Amino acid sequence: MTISTSAFAPRRRKVRVLATLGPASRSPEMIRKLFVAGADAFRVNMSHGTHEDHAQSIAAIRALEKELNRPTTILADLQGPKLRVGTFADGIVTLKKGDSFRLDRTGEPGDATRVSLPHREIFEALEAGTRLLVDDGKLVLRVQSATHDLIETLVEVGGPISDRKGVNVPDVVVPLPALTEKDRKDLAFALEHHVDWIAISFVQRPEDVAEARRLIGGKAALLSKIEKPAAIDRLDEIIELSDGVMVARGDLGVELPPERVPPIQKRIVETARRLGRPVVVATQMLESMIKSPSPTRAEVSDVATAIYDGADAIMLSAESAAGDWPEEAVSMMDRIAVSVEGDAAYKARIHFTETLPDRTTADALSSAAAEIVETVSASAITCFTSSGGTARRIARERPAVPLLVLTPKLATARRIGLLWGAHAVHTRDVGSFEEMVAKSKRMALRARVANAGDSVVLMAGVPFGTPGSTNVLHVVRLSGDELRNYKPSDD
Repeated sequence: MTISTSAFAPRRRKVRVLATLGPASRSPEMIRKLFVAGADAFRVNMSHGTHEDHAQSIAAIRALEKELNRPTTILADLQGPKLRVGTFADGIVTLKKGDSFRLDRTGEPGDATRVSLPHREIFEALEAGTRLLVDDGKLVLRVQSATHDLIETLVEVGGPISDRKGVNVPDVVVPLPALTEKDRKDLAFALEHHVDWIAISFVQRPEDVAEARRLIGGKAALLSKIEKPAAIDRLDEIIELSDGVMVARGDLGVELPPERVPPIQKRIVETARRLGRPVVVATQMLESMIKSPSPTRAEVSDVATAIYDGADAIMLSAESAAGDWPEEAVSMMDRIAVSVEGDAAYKARIHFTETLPDRTTADALSSAAAEIVETVSASAITCFTSSGGTARRIARERPAVPLLVLTPKLATARRIGLLWGAHAVHTRDVGSFEEMVAKSKRMALRARVANAGDSVVLMAGVPFGTPGSTNVLHVVRLSGDELRNYKPSDD
């Protein structure tokens, strides 16, 4: 496949598209197609597939990245603890509303009156009145009493139950670590293969994030998946400790009444934006495209709502990982985003959330840059950053123009792929103010975010190469001369 030169320029829209890889999409050929269709970042789901499968996917992404000279983001999503019942003597039984049903720790095959639950932590956390949701909430059991080895329940919503169905515990904080032994092995694999983001599941408390951050050791950015009601109670603390968050609507929709999920989604997006963390909206966004080449109108509206709310990224799960139309699903995401961002009302909608700057020079300059763009009709903002912090602050302001991020660190350039409106370029660092201005002009022209005669707003920190030193805001006008004496060694 030939990739047009337009593929090297920033996307036509600012929201990012995160595509999950799987059996339908992990080949190098399909990864290339997904990129061309609009995928800005790729998710490797550690819940499925082998390390060999994931290694091949990562290698294919990095090969495409090298070919295109375009930093590409890889997110490894850890499975987290999965709570499941044991087995049944007959493989399946049917529970009726009003039945008594017991869960124990015997390990014996179950029947219509009882089943084993091999998770000691649940027994210790439950009390009378709490709920157990089985098989993604298809069955509801109300706890009557609980001891360290026996849970007596009443069936509130009945139905068939079979071997190893999942159990959700929405009403209490279960004292389980967010990272299982499998997660730790998967984490070691992901870090060994230099992924850019690690997503952690089953986050309930800030302590879960702190533990994951300790294990990651700065080798990747940390994204917390908000999928437990307990996490909502301490949302600000969790987001503060995270590099980014995901609205994981699948488990939220199981553990909460469905009508509560939309306002919680808006709350998570708003909080993440206010705190300056990228936020991903995920799960069932174009679910019908697993089997159909086109989505429902309701799904299109759902995706559009997340974009209007100002999400940094929107994610495809099974649609791109195991569906029949992975390329079409990515293309549809891209088209919806372009359409929404072209709406005259979009600008006002994304600024509905107030993002007050912190009392720092970097935040003050970022806020000012977004205003200056409007005042002088600049075509782009260019920032130099080593850690990515400056880019994150600017993106929080949701400026009306593209954000060109220049960084000497490839790891930073790759992590930028989940940041709203940002286009990262891996380039040599600058050593002087004059060199910064010259490179900013040249890169803006090469990336086609501005043309000769346009104004560009520059942000950087002096001394150069010092993280957290953003203190320069400068406006330049491009003449076009910057490319005439350009040498590849300059970059």
